[in-house]
Amino acid sequence: LTHAATRIQASFRGHMARKTAGTKDAEDEKKEVDIDEITKKVAEELDIDMDDPELHKAASKIQASFRGHKVRKEVPKENEN
Repeated sequence: LTHAATRIQASFRGHMARKTAGTKDAEDEKKEVDIDEITKKVAEELDIDMDDPELHKAASKIQASFRGHKVRKEVPKENEN
């Protein structure tokens, strides 16, 4: 779950950066791969217990926060139509 939450955050940050920059190029793809490799290494070094209830609570909180953010971004678009 930690890897999943980290991956969601990394993907979203990458998405926003590409959106700001305009287009995605080869350098952006290389950075995404580097982020994946770093995330895997950190998770291995920390030896995270994936069955820890606190870990599940943290992942749920991150997901809920993102869903709330997403809904808040969609509401103004619906009001414009």
